[in-house]
Amino acid sequence: MKNYPPEFKRDAVALYESRPGATIAGVGADLGISSETLRNWIRAARQERGESGRPGRRPQAGDSGGEASLEAVEAENAALRRRVRELEEGPVFRRGDALVNRFQFVAKHAATFGVKRLCGIVGIARSSFYHWLSAAPARAERQRRDEALAEQIRAIHAEHDGTYGSPRITAELRERGRLVNRKRVERIMRAFAIVGVHLRKKIRTTLSEASGRRVPDLLQRDFTADVPNRRYVGDITYLPIADGTHLYLATVIDLCSRKLAGWSITDHMRTDLVAEALRAAARDRGRLDGAIFHSDHGAQYSSKQFAELCSELGVVQSMGAVGSSADNAAAESFNATLKRETLQGRTSWPTARHARLEVFRWASRYNTRRRHSKLGQRAPQSYETAFRSTSSTLAPAA
Repeated sequence: MKNYPPEFKRDAVALYESRPGATIAGVGADLGISSETLRNWIRAARQERGESGRPGRRPQAGDSGGEASLEAVEAENAALRRRVRELEEGPVFRRGDALVNRFQFVAKHAATFGVKRLCGIVGIARSSFYHWLSAAPARAERQRRDEALAEQIRAIHAEHDGTYGSPRITAELRERGRLVNRKRVERIMRAFAIVGVHLRKKIRTTLSEASGRRVPDLLQRDFTADVPNRRYVGDITYLPIADGTHLYLATVIDLCSRKLAGWSITDHMRTDLVAEALRAAARDRGRLDGAIFHSDHGAQYSSKQFAELCSELGVVQSMGAVGSSADNAAAESFNATLKRETLQGRTSWPTARHARLEVFRWASRYNTRRRHSKLGQRAPQSYETAFRSTSSTLAPAA
């Protein structure tokens, strides 16, 4: 794209700033943009926040006494960044304690490398680090109390064959004279991996609605296309968050190149979710007139609002049979791949922000760098580039 929407720029800057070991070149490659473009966005965002400093600045030769010193500093910085990345991949970072671990990392190595330098590498403010350091005695006391309560919770949990969750354990504690807040019990159970038996809640993203419109199945389970920008599939999937809430992702996928041409994330499943995904595809492609968009019979896709948008963009709607996931298997497969490769065995993301940035990064890498088996192990963007070299247009069939 020559013109990127503000949301893309904002997410690109947030992705770079949320990954201490990342480089502008690396993040730019993930997103399919040049280093200079990303550097300009970061600079503009920092100026808007009133911050100074050039994005990606490294110590200069004059800062440390010559080129040899600079090389040594860069080598040490690289080693420190590798250690930060190792921490990010560990179980504690995955629980959402990334900021705490950065503080701990600075505290552990401050005597060797200095607080100022380490804070710059891991991306935290020195004032925040010193505030965290001064609160260490209070944290230690709170941890001691949490551990004592965790032992009581474990005892109650074992007494009831591991079936009690936080509501029943809270009631049991109160009956035994321990006045405790349920939220604190939930937090401690989560921190100490004490889990009660519960049925997994099924999240329905396909909510049918009798709209009276008859939309034919134009694909008949043939999820292929001879040229890009002719046939698309789309679906809604949920993104689980650790606090029990969900975000929802809507997709628009090209069946020729498997490119994720458009997508949208919100905290609701209203028609605006799927409408914005289709608009994003239209912005990416420039035009969609004559293209087929295939979906399930969800209320969002069956709505009058979505039908009007399709008419406005020149898109021809197609829908599979009611209740048949096989009629939209390509979109279902994409959703499964996304969750498998982003969650990597976890059941949820720590926060909604984590989910947004992880999906943003994965979706961008999916288009620009991830090799696809159906494309001869090429990325969708590479496949389309090769296609353009042998074809004069990327326009849909009339």
